[in-house]
Amino acid sequence: MASPLSYRPKQGEIPTNPGVYRFRDADGRVLYVGKAKNLRARLSNYFAPLHTLHERTRRMVTTAASVEWTVVATDVDSLQLEYMWIKEFDPPFNVRYRDDKSYPFMAITLADEAPRVLVTRNRRIRGARYFGPYPKVWAVHDTIDQLIKVFPIRTCSDSSYKKAMQTGRPCFPGQIGRCGGPCSMRVTVEEHRAIVDDFVAFMAGGDQRFRVDLTARMREAAAAMDYEAAAVFRDRLAAIDAVLSRSALVLGEDVDLDLFGIAEDELAAAVQHFVVRGGRVRGVRASTIEKEIDIEGGELIDQVLQRAYGEAAPTDIPRRILVPALPPDAAELQEWLRERRGGRPVDVQVAQRGRKADLMKTASLNAQQALMLHKTRRTSDYVARSQALTDLQEALGMSEAPLRIECFDVSHLSGTNVVASMVVFEDGLPRKDQYRSFSVTDTTDDTDSIHQVLTRRLAHLDRDEAEAEEVGTDDAPVTRRRTRFAYPPQLLVVDGGKPQVAAAARALADSGHEEIALCGLAKRLEEVWLPGEEYPVILPRTSEALYLLQRLRDEAHRFAIRHQRGTRRRDIHSVLEEIPGLGAERIRVLLRHFGSVAALRRADTAAITEVKGIGPKLAATIHSRLQESPAADDSSTDASQALAASAPKSVG
Repeated sequence: MASPLSYRPKQGEIPTNPGVYRFRDADGRVLYVGKAKNLRARLSNYFAPLHTLHERTRRMVTTAASVEWTVVATDVDSLQLEYMWIKEFDPPFNVRYRDDKSYPFMAITLADEAPRVLVTRNRRIRGARYFGPYPKVWAVHDTIDQLIKVFPIRTCSDSSYKKAMQTGRPCFPGQIGRCGGPCSMRVTVEEHRAIVDDFVAFMAGGDQRFRVDLTARMREAAAAMDYEAAAVFRDRLAAIDAVLSRSALVLGEDVDLDLFGIAEDELAAAVQHFVVRGGRVRGVRASTIEKEIDIEGGELIDQVLQRAYGEAAPTDIPRRILVPALPPDAAELQEWLRERRGGRPVDVQVAQRGRKADLMKTASLNAQQALMLHKTRRTSDYVARSQALTDLQEALGMSEAPLRIECFDVSHLSGTNVVASMVVFEDGLPRKDQYRSFSVTDTTDDTDSIHQVLTRRLAHLDRDEAEAEEVGTDDAPVTRRRTRFAYPPQLLVVDGGKPQVAAAARALADSGHEEIALCGLAKRLEEVWLPGEEYPVILPRTSEALYLLQRLRDEAHRFAIRHQRGTRRRDIHSVLEEIPGLGAERIRVLLRHFGSVAALRRADTAAITEVKGIGPKLAATIHSRLQESPAADDSSTDASQALAASAPKSVG
C-alpha cells in the first residue's frame, strides 16, 4: 500500500549526499531534525507504507506537512548542523532532556586579574574554568576549604578585592586567613597567578606531582630541623589527602576520561555521566530523556554526546570517552569532538573488560535506578496521578476513573515453573499489601495461563457476595468486612497484546463480570489493546496514563519474577535437603563450587567428590538424586547464587 503523505518528495528529487533534514508542520514549526550520510536512503525510510512504521514515527510523519533538507560537504558537517538546528528549533519529536537538578560547580575565574575560586551553578562566567558537578553544595565548599590550605588563592568577592587594592588594606577574608589573593597583601599578582595555575593543575588530575613535592619538602625541612616548616608541609599534605579521600581511585592515576552509563525503555532514558580525572571520579551528572520518536542504542548515544559536548570548553573534553555502545557514525563523531577539543584527538570507545568495564557497570546500575526513580516519582505525584487516571478514563471509554487497577503478568522459564502475579494500584499508588501470586498448572500457554489466573481471581468476588448473603438477612442485616482479595477493580490490565486481552475477556465473560474494564499493554510499541478491537489505542508518549500503565506492567513483571525465583530456590533446596548427610553449609559449598544448579546436575560423581567435605558415597547419592528429580529450568546462575548466599551458615 502506497503512503498517503501528499508532501512526499519524488525519489529522484532527494540527493544522495550527506546532509540534514527537517520535518515541519502546517504552521512551519520544525517537528524533527535528523542527519544522514545518504539523504535519499534515510528519508525513504520515513515514507515507507504507514503500517510498517513504528507508531511514534508514523505519528510524526502524519503530523508533518513538509520536509526539507540541506546538503553538506562531509558527515562531520552534518553532525555539526544537526546539533545547531536542534538547539535552535527545539523540535518536539527529538529527544528531550531533563536534568535531575541544577548542579553546583567549582569555578576559577581565570579571566580576572587575580582569579577567584567560588561555588556557582552558572556555567556562563566569561573565561572561567569549571570542575564538577558536585552532588551537594557543601561538598564543593568542603573541597575548597581543604585546597586553599595548600593553594591559597583568592576567595573574596570582586568588590572586596577592588577596595583592598585601592586602599592597600587586606580584605576581611585575607585578615582571617581565608583569602590568599593579592588583596591579602601577602603575594603579588604574578605570584598569585602561579598558585592559581597549580590549583587548576591539581583539580585537573595532577595529584601525584603535588603529593610527591610536598612529601619531599617536608622531609627536607625535617632533616634540616626546621620543624615549623615541616609541620606546614605536613598539614598541606593532609589537606590534599582529605580531598583525595572523597573520591576513590577507580582507575590508573594517569587516566582521564568521561564515562556514560545509560538505561532506557521505550519512553524514556536515564544518563549517568561520570567525569574521571587522575583516575578519580571528580563529578557525576545525571539527566533523564523523554523519547518522542523511536530512538535507542547507538543513535541515542550520539544525541547524548552531542548535548554533553556541544557547548563544552576544549579543556572539558577528555582524550577518551567510554559509552555502552558505539554510535553508527562514531568516526564522524570523533572528528567533530576533535575539532571542538582544539584539534587534539578524541577516542569514543566501549569498555570491554577490567576496571573500566566495572566502572561502566556501576554507571549503568546508577542509570537504571535513576530511570526507575524518575518513573516512580512521576506516578506518585498527586497532580500527575489525577491526570493519568483521567486520561485512562477517556482513552478506554470508561464511565468513571479507575481508582482501583489490577495488573496481571505471567512468567515462565522455557515453558516450566509457570507463575503469575497480580499487583494492585489504588488512586495511582501501589498497594503492596494486596499483591498476590499464583502458581499455574496444566498449561504452558500464555493465553491459557491468563484465562486460568483471572478465573481464579474473579471467583473471589462471587464468593464474597455469597458469604455476605449467608451472614445477613433482610430482617437482620449484618455488616461484614470484605477481604482484601474481594474488592472489585474498575480496570484489569494484562501484560500483552491482542491474544492475551482476548483470553482475559473470555475469563470476564465466563465469570459474569463484564462490567469490569479491560486492556492490555504490548511492550514492543507500548500499544494499549482493548477487547474486540482490530487496532490498538495509541497514547501520547508523554502521557501520564501511559507512564502509569508502564509502571503497573513493570511492577507486575518484577513481582512475578520474584515469586518464580523463590519457587525455584525452594524446589532445589527441598531436593538437596532430602539427601542424608547434606546440610545447609554443604549445600552452599556445592552451589558455590559449581556456579549453578544446572552445572551441578551435569556433574558426574568424580566431579562432585572434588568438593571439600563431599566423599565418594555422598557424591554418588547426590548425583543419583539429582538425576531422578525433574530439572525445572535451573540454568539460572542467579537462582543458585542467591540460594548459596541465603543458606544458613550451619554445619550439616
